[in-house]
Parts: sequence; structure tokens; C-alpha cells
Amino acid sequence: MIKLMKYLSFLQWICILVIIVFTACQVYLDLLLPDYMAEIISIISASGTTSEIWNVGFIMLGIALLSSLCTIVASWLASYISAGLCRTIRQKMFDSVQSFSMAEMNKFSTASLITRSTNDITQIQQVYGMGLRLLFVAPIMAGIAISKIVGKSSELSWVTAGFVVLMLLGIITMFLIVTPKFTKMQKKVDKLNSVTREELTGVRVIRAFNNEKLQTKKFEDANNDYSKINLFVGRAMAMLNPFMNIIMSGLSLAIVWFGCYLVGQSMLGVEQMMAFTQYATMVLVSFLTLTMFFAFLPRSIVSAKRIREVLACKTTILDGEGANFDDTKKGEIEFDNVSFSYDDAKFDVLKNISFKAKKGETVAIIGSTGSGKSTLINLIPRFYDVTKGAVKVNGVDVRKQTLHELRDSIGYVPQRGALFSGSIESNVNYGIDNVLSSEEMQKVLEISQSAEFVNKYKDKEKHHIAQDATNISGGQKQRLSIARALAKNSDILIFDDSFSALDFKTDRVLRNELKEKVKDVTKIIVAQRIGTVMDADQIIVLENGEMVGKGTHKELMKSCEVYRKLAYSQLSKKELSV
Repeated sequence: MIKLMKYLSFLQWICILVIIVFTACQVYLDLLLPDYMAEIISIISASGTTSEIWNVGFIMLGIALLSSLCTIVASWLASYISAGLCRTIRQKMFDSVQSFSMAEMNKFSTASLITRSTNDITQIQQVYGMGLRLLFVAPIMAGIAISKIVGKSSELSWVTAGFVVLMLLGIITMFLIVTPKFTKMQKKVDKLNSVTREELTGVRVIRAFNNEKLQTKKFEDANNDYSKINLFVGRAMAMLNPFMNIIMSGLSLAIVWFGCYLVGQSMLGVEQMMAFTQYATMVLVSFLTLTMFFAFLPRSIVSAKRIREVLACKTTILDGEGANFDDTKKGEIEFDNVSFSYDDAKFDVLKNISFKAKKGETVAIIGSTGSGKSTLINLIPRFYDVTKGAVKVNGVDVRKQTLHELRDSIGYVPQRGALFSGSIESNVNYGIDNVLSSEEMQKVLEISQSAEFVNKYKDKEKHHIAQDATNISGGQKQRLSIARALAKNSDILIFDDSFSALDFKTDRVLRNELKEKVKDVTKIIVAQRIGTVMDADQIIVLENGEMVGKGTHKELMKSCEVYRKLAYSQLSKKELSV
């Protein structure tokens, strides 16, 4: 919790000092009231005039108004600081996640990151908003009130101390029971968010297989688990209110009981007993407000730990020193004896991969499911770093280049075409600084075979794309993803199985367009279809993470058994031109 305060700005620290000043003023004013009340009782006892009572009453009213003003200012500033701090933490978390490589992203689930960025930060905001005031008000008020009590009656002081100790024991016992549950509670929120997200994103599949009951059962289980632990915590914390009421009522009763005895023995005046009662109440109220704060504290501590886990997680993919590209090798990609394994893996996913893609060449990567095709191309833009060997782009090891300049030289089309809510135009222009002209936009749409459906819309490229592109088909999504990569006008284009949702005709026409109109661009194509890779300048065949073949289609049909089996499983000898 305290470590997160490093994100406070200078102005916010100034506001904290102002809160301390106004809180101190409020406490000082509140502590004047019992003495004035005692003065009124003395005036009445001494048969004083009504005007004297009115004068003291007006003073008390003024003190109450000033105290309220101090409370309002301090509360407003506390809300301002807590909201501003959590806004900064939320931004820091987002920036941190943005910098994560795929290795770090795999440590946190999407649902958990959403929970940490929303629910957990809300818990922090509540506690800081309360704590900035209560942590100053309660201790000061309790300390001064106790000093006033001790000076008036040692007997009643011991009675008050006994009730305070009893109250603290009850609070400590409650927190020891409840605190471990808060960690579980936040994990249950993660689970609930995960199930909800799965339900919403997979709604079509769920309905297609008539599995609404199964998903409802999953949600009910997650919801019931969260509700049970929430109910336990809620019921446990609810016991604090009656417990505190019993303590406060018991203390008041004890003070009046013993006070009356002391007054009867002329050991204490009535006005002193009344003042003592108010000071004792202030002591308990101070502890009560602290109790309210500590009721929220355990859960916020858990939330703070979860937030710090994200902020403390450092990416393993760091910027290189920014080596200059070799202009003579522009557009060239080289894998030099590359091996790769995931964190904590017992074996390499890729083993001793070596090949070179020259400028303007089309290099295809093919293999069975799980052979390491996508992993291989993910090493080029440094989504992961190699374990052994080196990947070179434009003649320079990718680890020596800055991430910005490396990725700026690459047009990437992911396996799952990801579009963002907005227009077709905004999605195509997503990776560039300058917006494409209408002619340039039409060109990339035509090459990617997107113009066919885009021009059918009344608003053409201004047509709205829904979140997750749910209002267009999978093939249209892939074609627009290809158009977005083409718009970058990069030296290298990477297609991670980006033709899988296209029909054979569109696939063939698109590849012909790429071959004719982006001749000088190096193209890396991952594919499952033999028909997609047949005309590539070089084909890399992977099997269990190893390169078992390299060459043209004709060469591989003669020399690579794995490639032949894949080819014959999809096409006839006539179609394969063998």
C-alpha cells in the first residue's frame, strides 16, 4: 500500500499537508466542545443568566460550523488525491502490460489483468480516500481525548481502558479470521470474469452446440463460489457493528454508574462527569473510525500486492542499442542455427533452424499442427527471443535493434485477424503515422481482395467495424488485416496462416497480386495448404520443431518425405504437377 504512494505527484503531496492541517484544526475544534458543555452545566448549577448560556451556545455553534468546513475541505482533497493516484496507477499498469512480451503475458490471464485494472484499483481508491483522513483524525483525537480523561479521574480512566482493550481484542480476532479470505475473494473475481468473458466471446459456438446449460452451470459455480466467500466476509464484518455498539453502550453505562458513585462521594463534579463521558465517547469513536478503515484494509492490501505483481513484472524483451541496418541486406531475414524453448520448458520447441530469405523472395513455412511454425515467425518481430543462435533482419541481429525500428520495418498479419472498433479506414491506417490517400487506400484494399466487399457498403471505407469485428466474416477480417499490413509499406511482410479463412480462388488471386504488386518486399508465409505455398521461392518444412526440408516445391517433392505426405493428403498428383 505504502509503496504505491511513490506515484503521487508534488501537488498531491501538498494536498496531503493541507489535509493534515485541516484535520488537526477539526480535531482541535471538536475537542473544545466538551469543555464548553461542561461550562454550560456549571452556569446552570451556579444559577447563571440565560444570556451567558446563549453566549456559550453561539460559541459552540461557531465551533461546530468551522469543524464541518474543515471536514468538507479535507474530505474533498482526500477524494481528489485517491482518485488521482489510482488514475496514475491504472495508467502505469496499462503501460506496463503494453511493454510485456508474450512470455510475460502468459503469466497473467486476460481476466486477471482486467480485474487488477478495475476491481483491485477500486479497492485501493476506497482505502486511500478513507485513510488520508481517518489515519490523521482518529489517532490525534484518541490521543488528546485520552490525555483529557487521565487528568480527570483515574477510576473512570481504568474503566475506559478496559473497554478499549476489549474492543481491540475483538477487532484483531476478526481480522485474523477474515484477512486470508480476501486473497481467495480476488481470485474468485478473476475466475468469474474469466467465465463471463469466455461466455460472451464464444456465444456463437455455445448456441451452435446448444450448450447454454453447460455455460450457465459454469457461471453459476463461479458465481456461487464468489458469493459464498463474499457472504462469509460480509457476515464476519457485519458482526463489528453490533460488537462496537455493545462496547460503546457498555462504556457509557459504566461511566454513568461509576460516575454517579464518584459524584455522590464528592470525588467528581457533574460537569466533569459529562465532559468525561464525551471524551470517552470520542476515544471509542476514534477507534470505531479506525475499525471502519481496517475493515477495508485487508482486501486492499491483497489488491495492492496483485497490482505490484504487474508493475514489478519486467519484460524480458528489452530494446537493443539501436544498430543501423545494413542497406545492402535490406529486406533480408536470416535464421542462424536458431533454437527456442519457453520458460521452464524441459525441451526446445525449435531446434537448430537455419535459412535465409532474400529481398523480394517469398518463403513459405509449412508443417503439421504443433510443429512450431507460428513460434518460428514470432521470433522475427521479437515477440519472443531466441534461446540459442540469432535471428537477423536487414543484416542485423534483432536483439541489437530497438523494438520500434525493428517492428516498423515489418508488416505483420496474425493468425487470428484482430481488428479494433472504429471504421475500416481507421483499421487499415492503424500502423502508420500518415493517413492513406483515397488512391492508396483503394490500392491496398484491391491487393488484399478487400475492395470487393468494402465498395458494397454505402459508406465504403468509412463503414463501422464493431468490437472484435463481429459484424464482418472471418475471411473479411483476414483480408482487412492483410490490407493493414500492406499499408505500412514495409520491407518485410509476415503472414501467420493468414489465408486460412479465404476460399481457394481468393487465396490464389491474393497471392498473385502480392507477387506482382509488392515484388521488392520479402514475404514470409505460414500456411497449412500446399496450394498456398507451391509457388514460393523457398519452402521450409518443420516437423516437431526441426527443419526437415528446405527448397522449392519440386525439390521437396523429390527429397522430403514429410512434405510429400502433406502434399498428397491435400492434392492429387495432377494438381501437384508431379
